[in-house]
Amino acid sequence: MNMTEETINVATNTKTKTPGKVKLCIKQMTFISLMGAVSGVLMLFQFHLPLLPPFMSFDFSAIPEMIGGFMFGPVSAFYIIIVKLLVHFVTQGSTSIGTGELQNLILGCAYVMPAILIYNTKKSKKRALIGMIVGTITVSIVSIFSNLYLIIPFYAKLSGSTMADFVAMCSAVNPAVKDSVSMVLLGILPFNIIKYGVSSAVTFILYKHLSRPIRSFINR
Repeated sequence: MNMTEETINVATNTKTKTPGKVKLCIKQMTFISLMGAVSGVLMLFQFHLPLLPPFMSFDFSAIPEMIGGFMFGPVSAFYIIIVKLLVHFVTQGSTSIGTGELQNLILGCAYVMPAILIYNTKKSKKRALIGMIVGTITVSIVSIFSNLYLIIPFYAKLSGSTMADFVAMCSAVNPAVKDSVSMVLLGILPFNIIKYGVSSAVTFILYKHLSRPIRSFINR
């Protein structure tokens, strides 16, 4: 076989593989969009936890983000978060002048990114569990600083309220909250540990059951 024939064969093989790659990419993007939509729908079913800040809502929208991230990496997880926020904004609008959506983006990334990076070093149940524990700790710490120094001050400035108003809201459901420090220790921190801890537990249970049929469909 001469060089011309080899070149023709390589070119032919490349052309035959390209449609498959395009199909795979389309399926993967469709999956990411679907997971983002599911995450957005899960945001609709928000509820408040007793004794914890009334301005913080519990939902299970982080589960599709983590599953998608475990399967296809951090970039896919980021896109799922963006799609989720767009779905939520279109269906519900914003009741927090955009600050809630910004906080959701920050905390979503703080939760899934460490977990995905740890899991990708060696894909196993143990690494997934360690990753989600680290992600839960990370997002809980980030939530303290984002609430105290970014989200609450930003919202307070836009709405004409103060940090004291947020402390008073927490004190109304938990009299032990007296100031911003107790609001963090008795409100913000435990809320995020519970929310993302529960999301991690559910993800750990569901991931292996869902990942295989999804991968099988996408690679078909």
